[in-house]
Amino acid sequence: MNQVETSLNTGARSQTQKKKIRKRWESPIAGYLFISPWLIGFLLLTLWPMIQSVYYSFTDYSLLEAPHWVGAANYEKIFNEDKLFFKSLGVTLWFVALSVPLKLAFALLVAMFLNQKIKGLSIYRTAIYFPSLIGSSIAVAILWGNIFGGDGLINHILSFIGVTGPNWIGSPKTALGTLVLLVIWQFGSSMVIFLAGLKQISAELYEAASVDGASKVRQFFSITLPMLSPVILFNLVLQVIGSFQMFTQAFVITKGGPVNSTYMFALYLYEKAFARMEMGYASALAWILLIIIGIVTAIIFASSRYWVFYAEGGRKG
Repeated sequence: MNQVETSLNTGARSQTQKKKIRKRWESPIAGYLFISPWLIGFLLLTLWPMIQSVYYSFTDYSLLEAPHWVGAANYEKIFNEDKLFFKSLGVTLWFVALSVPLKLAFALLVAMFLNQKIKGLSIYRTAIYFPSLIGSSIAVAILWGNIFGGDGLINHILSFIGVTGPNWIGSPKTALGTLVLLVIWQFGSSMVIFLAGLKQISAELYEAASVDGASKVRQFFSITLPMLSPVILFNLVLQVIGSFQMFTQAFVITKGGPVNSTYMFALYLYEKAFARMEMGYASALAWILLIIIGIVTAIIFASSRYWVFYAEGGRKG
């Protein structure tokens, strides 16, 4: 009996200890411990630099001297005196307006092709997604510059049919177009997201539409686009934000030229910060860019209630 009582007491104590341990790990403190690496990184590497940037935007500051408070002088100079600000902003807006719709349209077209039942589909998916794996690297930008240069691959191909091609990246009329083509070529990430969205559309909808005599074009506009509209919204926001921050391609391929025709806002910000050491001025430019991106994103979300369809509840709003 003593042994039985001892074992029961031991079991009861072990159960009590387990409950205490469980309660301890179920407390909010345990959750903060688990996310502490991310939390520390966010506070030190994101939030604190953002706070510093806000302060620096109201100062005259270079990396070699202490910041000097100037109030709103940087912002007044940007809007009243800085012609390059409006030039770079105009180029960036034009680039976003061209690249984002074309990239999304091309990504959707390829995603619809890859959504078909064809042989070797996995090979096609890998090959098509590969350009996005290498991303906007320096090597890709250099290669693109060589392809569209005056003696590049494109002009060599045109010479075989008796056509003399221009210096695509050396002409103000075509330089921005070459950067747009490069961005469109890297459509893989948007394509994968579209493909995942297409997989979620029920085949019964297309079967019912076919029975009613709807053509493929009618099915696309009446079924595919409405059902895919939340995914289109997601891709649209991502691509708009990314396009506003485009830097590497313009810096490596054209350096903003010719005649500032590819002078992106991010490139202007970089030159102010690291070429001219005007960190306070560059901080003000960065916050203006953030506000512009926020306004454009807010407009997209506000308009989404008129064109984004949610299967469970119709259009939002």
